[in-house]
Amino acid sequence: MSRDRALLERALERGEQDGGSVEFKERLLRDVHLDGGRRESLAAQLRHRVLSGDGEATYVVGVTDDGGLAGIDAETFSESMDVLSLLAEEADCHIDDVQTWGVGADAPSTATGADRSGGSDDTASSDDNGLVGVAQIREGAVLETDDEHVVVGTAGHVDHGKSTLVGSLVTGKPDDGDGATRAFLDVQPHEVDRGLSADLSYAVYGFDDDGPIRVRNPNRKGDRAQVVEEADRLVSFVDTVGHEPWLRTTIRGLVGQKLDYGLLVVEADDGPTRVTREHLGILLATELPTIVAITKVDAVDDDRVDEVTREVERLLREVGKSPLSVERHGIDAAIEEIDDTVVPIVATSAITMEGLETLDELFDRLPKTAGNDGDFRMYVDRSYSVTGVGAVASGTVMSGSVEAGDELLLGPMPDGRFEEVEVRSIEMHYHRVDQAQAGRIVGIALKGIQEDAIERGMVLLPADADPKPVREFEAEVMVLNHPTRIGEGYEPVVHLETIGEAAAFYPENGRLLPGDKGKTTVEFKFRPYLVEEGQRFVFREGRSKGVGTVTGVKPAD
Repeated sequence: MSRDRALLERALERGEQDGGSVEFKERLLRDVHLDGGRRESLAAQLRHRVLSGDGEATYVVGVTDDGGLAGIDAETFSESMDVLSLLAEEADCHIDDVQTWGVGADAPSTATGADRSGGSDDTASSDDNGLVGVAQIREGAVLETDDEHVVVGTAGHVDHGKSTLVGSLVTGKPDDGDGATRAFLDVQPHEVDRGLSADLSYAVYGFDDDGPIRVRNPNRKGDRAQVVEEADRLVSFVDTVGHEPWLRTTIRGLVGQKLDYGLLVVEADDGPTRVTREHLGILLATELPTIVAITKVDAVDDDRVDEVTREVERLLREVGKSPLSVERHGIDAAIEEIDDTVVPIVATSAITMEGLETLDELFDRLPKTAGNDGDFRMYVDRSYSVTGVGAVASGTVMSGSVEAGDELLLGPMPDGRFEEVEVRSIEMHYHRVDQAQAGRIVGIALKGIQEDAIERGMVLLPADADPKPVREFEAEVMVLNHPTRIGEGYEPVVHLETIGEAAAFYPENGRLLPGDKGKTTVEFKFRPYLVEEGQRFVFREGRSKGVGTVTGVKPAD
């Protein structure tokens, strides 16, 4: 019997008792259990169970009053969780976690949670006989998210210590020299085995009046949720990929998220590499205020640290940036001066923890740069399905805010249509929230759509929006690197928000040379997307790359 299955068995063994914290429900239906005085009675019952369990209660759904496994279909289970959530809210409580099993199965089909940022994208399946689930209810309202939340995107060459540095920051633990803290962020089995990150991963820590609030183990969703709940200020890291074959994923992480700052790492022994320059170019293309962390300074002598620092300063000056040594000029100067032209430099070691207090203070004090203006918008970065919850779209809220129950549009679909959907629930770093503001990395469970219809690059918008799908747009571009010239029909991959799509270029004058700035028409090859004037993008094909800004759009027919 699996440990998770044992959770169900223990709840069934304890059974319903007067004055106990366990409650059995076969199903909860809106038109039955929320009608009239039934709602108040059930909310009072839930409150009683929570108080009996010293702030926690267990609801087993899909079972009879005597604990028999009845099983209910996924749609009814999902409705039951909606009703249970409303009852919990009325009782000043919230659903902390849900686990589901197919009736007759010996293992859980999934551990739910509407946000699995940084986790696997498993798709749950259920037994034909239906589902049974265990919902953990905790005292206290659903988390409010009006605190400050700064989002930082990391970049840098493979093995230069991005994930290790972030792991040490969020846990406050020194690395053992073999990448122990990196393991908190490598989320795929082959990444852990090889010590390389192959997809975006996420981490969070926070601050209150007493200083940093660390995460004991970022892989445990409860630990991450506790930080989100307790911190007055949150710092989320989008940890990107340093290995060159996955540069496309790195671009997605830096262009497709609503970042406040970039953190570019450069190893003290190796110094800046071609990949360092690639990643710096992407950061500059997004006009993102950036900090450079020189890592692994414990592995070299002071002369080498000084030499690499000078190399980094030269590199920054070559691209029109002003380096600022935090050691020489101080943290106050770094906070006051940092922008898209001034780049602070910090020497760090995840083993000795040198420089990490400086980064802590910077992240605690740096102002949020990404605004919250405009209507709600979120480009989808990934999607998955959770049994009992349904389709989940994950991404960063780019503007506005969203609440559970909101009606939205999702699209465009391959044929240009936008589908009407409803927000079932929202989670951020494994903690359920009732609202999400711009800059939040969230998972949004959606009604009215199947998971296989959701694709990366789609966008969620308010239901009253009037979006126009775009297959072709005009742009001002700059070619950063290309072996010859860009001519009519050149086909790179365009990275715009979370869109990563092949597109054909048709330059205004027929060609663009390396270093050129010029105008071009860009046409997506396979399907339309939502594109608007002013959006910035990166384009890449092999080692060729450039940046651009959308100057006009041509809505698809």
